[in-house]
Amino acid sequence: MKCLILAAGYATRLYPLTENFPKPLLEVAGKPILDWLIEDLERAGAVTEYVIVSNHKFADIFRKWIAEHPCKDKMSLVDDGSTSNETRLGAVKDIQLGISERDIADDLLVMAGDNLLTFSLQGFLDYFREKGTTCIMRFYQPDLEKLHKTGVAEVDENGKILSMEEKPAQPKSHWCCPPFYIYKREDLPLVDEGIAEGCGTDAPGSFIAWLCGRTTVHAWEMPGNRLDIGNLESYEDAKRKFNGK
Repeated sequence: MKCLILAAGYATRLYPLTENFPKPLLEVAGKPILDWLIEDLERAGAVTEYVIVSNHKFADIFRKWIAEHPCKDKMSLVDDGSTSNETRLGAVKDIQLGISERDIADDLLVMAGDNLLTFSLQGFLDYFREKGTTCIMRFYQPDLEKLHKTGVAEVDENGKILSMEEKPAQPKSHWCCPPFYIYKREDLPLVDEGIAEGCGTDAPGSFIAWLCGRTTVHAWEMPGNRLDIGNLESYEDAKRKFNGK
């Protein structure tokens, strides 16, 4: 399995911290956000290559980080060429670019590089192997206002996605879908098809919303919490919660 890390955002809500520095490399409890995710995956022993998709503005910062990383021999960077929040490609086109540039044809874990988890991704990897389909993660979100700002899925009793919608005006369930996905290798060519057919490209879940209407996708219920670092307050909260872990 390979891992594609989405790290091309500009994190404008975290200015001035991220005005000239990428959010995934901000430190939480003594290490970059991204290192928490990668160290967990290294313990699982499932990933053979990490592909980091960055914007052009922060590409050199990521290259320096890679050069000093213990996993540098299986890391590569893809520069999407964008230089501002207004010219960004969007997450789905960054996924498409990463797959194309690195000629990826394996099962692919796709994740945002700016989220922290209070649980291991090992369970997600096991669930993918059990189901044998493209899989996403889900958690129960009781707050209706928060559901308007994220991907929301309907699932059956076996975890199969019946429908999914990004930022729905009228959410059909309380199952919120964070940006962690495992694409079955046979589904990778469908990224091009989804974009060609007009699936949304800004939010990474937009492709899954399109895909679940074409093939089977399952959703794993998270056993813990996801910390979405979107602003200065949530960043400070994450540092408090991870201190001493």
